[in-house]
Amino acid sequence: MNNTYSPYYEFDRTAWAMSRDLPPLSISEEEFEKLKGLNEKISIEEVTKVYLPLARLIHLYATTFMQLQSKMNSFFNTPTPKAPFVIGIAGSVAVGKSTAARLLQTLLSRWPEHSKVDLVTTDGFLYPNDVLEAKGIMNRKGFPESYDINKLMHFISSVKSGEPALHVPVYSHLTYDVLNDRTQLVDQPDILIVEGINVLQVNTQEPTFVSDFFDFSIYIDADEHDIRNWYIERFQMLRDTAFKDPRSYFRKYASISKEEAALTAEKIWEDINAKNLHENILPTKERARLIIKKGSDHHIDQVLLRK
Repeated sequence: MNNTYSPYYEFDRTAWAMSRDLPPLSISEEEFEKLKGLNEKISIEEVTKVYLPLARLIHLYATTFMQLQSKMNSFFNTPTPKAPFVIGIAGSVAVGKSTAARLLQTLLSRWPEHSKVDLVTTDGFLYPNDVLEAKGIMNRKGFPESYDINKLMHFISSVKSGEPALHVPVYSHLTYDVLNDRTQLVDQPDILIVEGINVLQVNTQEPTFVSDFFDFSIYIDADEHDIRNWYIERFQMLRDTAFKDPRSYFRKYASISKEEAALTAEKIWEDINAKNLHENILPTKERARLIIKKGSDHHIDQVLLRK
């Protein structure tokens, strides 16, 4: 660990894996396989060496937060509704945010102090496709202007206020749209994980941001060349699987050749995802409490924790 004149505690993979006071690993191989992303080449060893220490660290933050809440209620003698400990997870498309969020949700729920852990993705707060088309920004999907920020801010402020029985919109990656007939219930969780490319972004026109309500934030980082390759690889895999579904928004790509799929994915990356990464996502990295740096093999090589 290198601490000299840096705002971060910097851990390489070995130093991070040596974190003490860890509970036994509580994810089975079968469960782990269900939590992994489509092209995430990580093993159960990665969970033991990286995600379990991270979950333990967040557990310390969360229990301290809960103890402070209790003491504040006693101090002011005004009990308030339980507010969840909120974690934000940001990073590029295809960098592995969803897998990290699901793993942390599962691990954190193993502690009896905070067994109710909910996970919400900001995809549900995208404007529906018909609205994006009416606004002429369908090709800007994923950029800040494609989200209903007011709805997202209302949700995050409501959940942080301890409001019960909140209904969150759900997004389908199959139909590439927000679902009209389905919502996710968020009912006073102990911990809430909010995952999305935009969660650490700021809007200079607004006085508050989504990240103002976070108690802990994570940015998942990797070299752009590697993320680009992962995106193309995932597109190729989807071409052979989900794109074949008649309901898929991208079913037109199911019949193209492997070479055409690679060129299509590369163009989408360059025209949309790379621009969004440079303009809106990467600049938020330094706002995170913890940065995870992944290598080309998807393994986490470095962890930086803000002091």
